[in-house]
Amino acid sequence: MRRRLLALAVTLLALSAIAACGSDDNNDKASSGTSSQKASSCAKGQLALTTTGQLTVGTDKPAFPPYFVDDDPTNGKGFESAVAYAVAKQLGFSKAEVKWTVVPFNSSYAPGPKKFDFDINQISITPARQKAVDFSSPYYTAPQAVVVPKGSDLAGVSSLADLKDATIGVQIGTTSLDAARDVIKPDKDVKVFNDSNDVVTALKQNQVDAVVLDLPTAFYLTAAQVPGAKIVGQFSAPGGDQFGLLLAKDSELTPCVDDALAKLKSGGELQQITDKWMGATAGAPELR
Repeated sequence: MRRRLLALAVTLLALSAIAACGSDDNNDKASSGTSSQKASSCAKGQLALTTTGQLTVGTDKPAFPPYFVDDDPTNGKGFESAVAYAVAKQLGFSKAEVKWTVVPFNSSYAPGPKKFDFDINQISITPARQKAVDFSSPYYTAPQAVVVPKGSDLAGVSSLADLKDATIGVQIGTTSLDAARDVIKPDKDVKVFNDSNDVVTALKQNQVDAVVLDLPTAFYLTAAQVPGAKIVGQFSAPGGDQFGLLLAKDSELTPCVDDALAKLKSGGELQQITDKWMGATAGAPELR
């Protein structure tokens, strides 16, 4: 009896080992199948698009520099135009197969169906917006910028140390406030204003020597709000807004767009585009 029980135990162990091996094989096949399905779903012909065979990209109008040039997203010039075409290329689309459509900023992240495949318009990724739409992984993290009024003696500064004696204005409750205090560390107390309009007024009326704000806002301020004001430079600081490509909620295209951005990042192309359009040539050299 003891021999029979021993033989039975050996047999059961052998069967368990065989079953385990079979289970591993099945898991490998399932894993391989999942990978194949993902690769297949991101193939150009398998993409879930608004219009078959065409990549539809949204942005607002007017389209301002340095994100777009000559108010024309189709020319491939400007930071976001270049990013959009780079993503399109990774997805398998030629420039001729990309169609742009006008999407007002505030309506881009409203709930509901979309008339675009993705929207690119300096849209910050926020938890509130993520409830209604999808975002890609970030394609840009905004640094801080220093802006001075027209005719300022600080117009030629080349380092953060050059700002030590300056009176700097910032908006309360912003990343810029922490950046001014902790990174620039001016000798004088930072002047804190209640809202962005007060910051603009302070710059116009020379109440401060300079203001610190995120770079995208600095581009808009110097282009549209304070004539003659100048961005003297940009610098990195924790907590900057992150821009993402916006897609319809639960879009099947989202993982494919993420994959395209990952390839652009790993290959260095995204950084090259950023350096070209958001750096010194755009009027925002780096301050160290």
